[in-house]
Amino acid sequence: MRLLVVLFLLAIPAGAATVTREIPFVTRASGDLVMDASVPDGAGTFPCVLIVHGGGFFRGNKVTYVTPVFQPLTAAKMVWFTMDYRMGDGVTIEDQVDDVRAALTWVDAHAAAYHVDRSRIALLGESAGGYLVSELMMRYDGPAKIAAVVAFYTPADMSLKNPAGRTELPAPMRALFGIAGMSKENAIKRLQDVSPYSQVRKGLPPVLLLHGTDDEQVSFEQSPRFCDALKAAGNRCELFVVAKGRHGMGSWEESADQVAYKARMVAWLKEVLHS
Repeated sequence: MRLLVVLFLLAIPAGAATVTREIPFVTRASGDLVMDASVPDGAGTFPCVLIVHGGGFFRGNKVTYVTPVFQPLTAAKMVWFTMDYRMGDGVTIEDQVDDVRAALTWVDAHAAAYHVDRSRIALLGESAGGYLVSELMMRYDGPAKIAAVVAFYTPADMSLKNPAGRTELPAPMRALFGIAGMSKENAIKRLQDVSPYSQVRKGLPPVLLLHGTDDEQVSFEQSPRFCDALKAAGNRCELFVVAKGRHGMGSWEESADQVAYKARMVAWLKEVLHS
């Protein structure tokens, strides 16, 4: 893990940004949750991206899975934060969404110290993190403003009726989503209630979805369905398709065509955040 962090720090050009690690943003019964921050050098305020890692809701941390987006955001002169959230036995999906909410609230409250423009804060998540930022988008009512959401290969519909998803969740996921011991009918209703796809409404921030067509873990069909639902409700959504892309942006580094997502992600963020 330390090697990954060192390599990421070495990849940032000298003088491009100041990186601060292990910043506590909320205290839970299990201890402090922390984030890392990267702030561009220079005067003024900057657009900001809060990054939420994936890992199937049970694995990973703030410097796993999402490292490929660090350098593009730094080069685009954006502040970014990458955060941990609670995982493991006894943790619920509401706990994880609340951790992302707490991180967003902390970033907003400490905007001046990190040169963040409070009107230009975006959420970015991948896989499970994509679900968490999408779910928070549906539930959030302030005080911070969510100006945009970027979600990679997101399981937006957790419902057992989802034709593009799995027919049964494993036991740990059933516990996380609170459906352990439920009848199939009640489990479907519960999963629909906590699926971003089922909560789409008018008035949401702009959304960029990115997904590989050969994703072996989250069906590619999830993202077109989610994007269509967002647009049908009158929201702005764009889908960036990574041809033959597998699950995980790290694997996209192997192909010049697939790594083009970085330029599109930055261009889209600059457009919607007016940076």
